Amino acid sequence: MSFSFEVRENRKPAKKINLMGMPTEKVENFFAELGEKRFRATQILQWIHQKGVLDIESMTNFSKPLRRKLISMAEVRPPDIINCEESTDGTRKWLIQLNGGSCVEAVFIPERGRGTLCVSSQIGCALDCSFCATGKQGFNRDLSASEIIGQVWLASKSLGKFDQKPSQGITNVVMMGMGEPLMNFDNVVDALNIMLDDHGYGLSKRRVTLSTAGVIPAIDKLGDVSDVSLAISLHAPNDELRNELVPLNRKYSLGGLVSSAKRYLNKMPDNRRKITIEYTLIDNINDRSHHAHELADLLKELPCKINLIPFNPFYGTQYKRVTNFAMYRFRDILQQHGYTVTIRTTRGDDIAAACGQLAGQVNDKTRRQERYKQKFSDEQPVRIIL
Repeated sequence: MSFSFEVRENRKPAKKINLMGMPTEKVENFFAELGEKRFRATQILQWIHQKGVLDIESMTNFSKPLRRKLISMAEVRPPDIINCEESTDGTRKWLIQLNGGSCVEAVFIPERGRGTLCVSSQIGCALDCSFCATGKQGFNRDLSASEIIGQVWLASKSLGKFDQKPSQGITNVVMMGMGEPLMNFDNVVDALNIMLDDHGYGLSKRRVTLSTAGVIPAIDKLGDVSDVSLAISLHAPNDELRNELVPLNRKYSLGGLVSSAKRYLNKMPDNRRKITIEYTLIDNINDRSHHAHELADLLKELPCKINLIPFNPFYGTQYKRVTNFAMYRFRDILQQHGYTVTIRTTRGDDIAAACGQLAGQVNDKTRRQERYKQKFSDEQPVRIIL
C-alpha cells in the first residue's frame, strides 16, 4: 500500500513596498527593475504628493497591466490620524498612529503669510533632555520614511491642499517634533528629499529646517547629502550646564558642536547661510546675564541667528517658565553683542502643542516613562498619556 501526501507551506504574503516614503532616485530604481522607464517615478510622485492620490488604480496615466503589477507588489499608505485638536490661536495638533500602536504628534502653526508644520522623526526620544516632555515618554523606534513624509501628506490633506482649496498651506517644515532626526539619518534624508523635490512638495531648502541636539558625525554626513537649513538645540553656554540639560553633550561637547556647525556651513553653496541656535530659557537655570555674555562669546565665530524659546512647563517638571524681564534682558545682551535675536512666540500651549510639550503615546522600550512616573508620583500629578 502506498500513500501520497500533499505538502503545503504556510507562507505569509510578501509585504508590499510602500511608495509613500520613496524619493525620486529610489522610485526610479524601483521602476527600472520592473522594466519601466524612469520617468514613471515623476508621475507617481505627482500622484501621491501633489494630487493626494493613494489608490494606484486611479493613476490613469499608467497602463492597466502596469497598474495591476503595481497593486500586486506595492501600496501607497500614510499613517492614520486618530485625533486632531485646534488651539484658540489656530494651531493644530494631530495625534498620528503608527504600526505597533504607538503614536506621534505633528503640529501646524499658521501665521500671516506663512504656515509651519512641525514633524516628528522618532517614537519618543532616546536623548532625554531634562526640559522636554518627549524625552520623559522614553523611546520605542525610528519612524520609516513613509511615516515621516506621511505626516506632511496628512497635514496637507487636512489643510485642503489636494482639493486645491487650502485655507492656508504648508510653506515651511521643521524637523523639531518628537525624536532626534539625525539618529534616524537615512529615513529623515529620504523624507527631506521628497519635501524638496519639485515633483513632491517643492519646498525651498531655506524653508525646510532640521533641528539637532548635536550628533556631530551625522551633522558632517548631512552636509555631504543635503543643504537644508540647520538648527542646533543648544540651551546652555557651557559644557557643565549643558551636560545637565542635554545629556548628549557628555559625548559631543560644545566646542566640537560649534566646529561641526562651521563645517556644515562651509559645504553650503550659498555663503550667506546661517545656523539657527535654539535656546530654551528656563527660570534661574540658564537665563542669567552671565549666561548671555558666555553664549555670545561661544558663538562669536559662527555665522548664526539666535532663537530664544520660553520654557513651556509640563506636568511633573520642576523647571519654571522664564520671567519676561529675564527673557528681554537676555535678548538685549545678545543684541548688544551684534546678534540677530528672535523670541519664539508660544503657540498651542493650551493643547500641549508648544515647543517641548509634544508627548504622543509611546510603547516605551526603555522603561524611562515608568521611572519618571514613579519619581513624581508622590509630588504632583504627571501628564503621561498611555
